[in-house]
Amino acid sequence: MTHEDTGTPAHLVWGHGPQKIEFFLEPTCPFCVRASRKLMPLLAHVGEDRLTLQVHLHSQPWHLFSGILVRSILAAASLPDGRDKAWQTIRAIGDHREEFEFARHCEGPNMQTTPDELLTRLEVYTRLNLATPFRLAGVTDAMKAHARYARQHGIHVSPTVMLDGKVDDRFQSGQTVEEWAALLG
Repeated sequence: MTHEDTGTPAHLVWGHGPQKIEFFLEPTCPFCVRASRKLMPLLAHVGEDRLTLQVHLHSQPWHLFSGILVRSILAAASLPDGRDKAWQTIRAIGDHREEFEFARHCEGPNMQTTPDELLTRLEVYTRLNLATPFRLAGVTDAMKAHARYARQHGIHVSPTVMLDGKVDDRFQSGQTVEEWAALLG
């Protein structure tokens, strides 16, 4: 049985190397968007045989649509080729960030936006049907698992990076791919 059959979202893991880097990202955070744009270039630079890269979705309450968007990403992950569709959804949110975020976290044009309108907006950008998988129990379970994993590792803000199982504050979203690669050792 595949993850599509159960509604369980695919894990957001790329590469298969012995060194593991994990990124905890909130999809509308500008620092997370900047970091996310460097993840695949980092993997290409270091090599999939040397690095395992995993993304954990880390909802933040001050980003008021965060939970809905995290759920939407996990809904995409429950589709066939879910990992890549989730990545496509992360990128779409980042590319159109202002349409998924409140101004100053509490006001602006999105004040009248409903969850259904957000989902429809995201479906337009991704060209994916997210409404049906959005409601799956497996998506709820995955949201809880992402939150639990972050809490178990003391992750409170995003982006946060764990290298080989330990939080590593040396990684910053403003650094280059080459600077990140140098930190890997």
